[in-house]
Amino acid sequence: MAGVSTPSAELLLSKRVQEMVLNGEEPPALYFCRDGETIADAPSPISPIPIIDLSTLSCSTPSTKEYEDELQKLKSALCSWGCFQAIGHGISNPFLEKICQVSREFFGQPMEEKKKYSKTVEEFEGYGADPVPEEGQSLDWSDRLFLDVYPEDRRKLKFWPENPCSFRLILEEYTEKMRKITEITSKAMAKSLNLEENCFLNQFGEQAPLQARFNYYSRCKRPDLILGLKSHADGSGYTVILQDEEGLQVLKNDKWFTVPKIPNTLLILMGDQMEIMTNGIFKSPVHRVLSNSERDRISVAVFYTPEAGKEIGVEDGLVDEERPRLFKKVRDYADTHWVYYQRGMRALHTAKA
Repeated sequence: MAGVSTPSAELLLSKRVQEMVLNGEEPPALYFCRDGETIADAPSPISPIPIIDLSTLSCSTPSTKEYEDELQKLKSALCSWGCFQAIGHGISNPFLEKICQVSREFFGQPMEEKKKYSKTVEEFEGYGADPVPEEGQSLDWSDRLFLDVYPEDRRKLKFWPENPCSFRLILEEYTEKMRKITEITSKAMAKSLNLEENCFLNQFGEQAPLQARFNYYSRCKRPDLILGLKSHADGSGYTVILQDEEGLQVLKNDKWFTVPKIPNTLLILMGDQMEIMTNGIFKSPVHRVLSNSERDRISVAVFYTPEAGKEIGVEDGLVDEERPRLFKKVRDYADTHWVYYQRGMRALHTAKA
């Protein structure tokens, strides 16, 4: 759903950020942060986001002390940070490097080649920038390729790059690996809350969609005024993020923390719909991406969201006299989230009981 736009914003979005950088253009004022968003001059501390070993949580003998300790670490991480750094996820470092490499190769192609996969200003899927936000909201200093990757019948192959030639096969393989990670993670989160292990998987549904967003953050002359991606919380169930350089920040206790780049890790970050399902126990953190004057940056985010039209809500086992039901049941929350995101606002209040 597109926001209320201005002709100048639409004109800008017809030109990619990469194009402006290559042409040596000054960043336009529409990219400058608005609504009181500030970008601190002092370096933000590196966050102590917990590292969780998914291989321990997926072991066939889950009654060990190591397993129970890892479950408690997972619960603590998601209650306090709303995210964790995953190791032992079953994806080799060379394959993760391939994902970053084909992403860079795609964005490094001539503009004419990339524009074969262009979206319109109002579309979401394809190559370009996000749909124009509502008036008064700043634009993000980034270009992206957004694709539906699962179920297969949702794929619009006209947007899937044919160059680099390995892109499609690598993305198909990555999608299968993401499906396994979401299954392991969903079961572990349920067990950490003493719930039946399939309860979250059942809420998401057997055909729960996965969407991949390939992000390219160009160098920026004014990192003091411009964000790569404005602050927001995700409307997904949760999001799996691969980053090649630091730049992502998470807000905790009114302070921004930089997510470190640790080799062979994936950041798994809760979205609003997991906060709803867990009755507010797990947090959906506000996060943003900084711009940088010295280097560019690639990230790949995979969003895991309940099936379209499927009603989700608080797990009954997480409601008692001490913790009443905080959220009502919702359907297609991601659509509501997007409307508020375009205004620079959160949507979680719309689901409050």
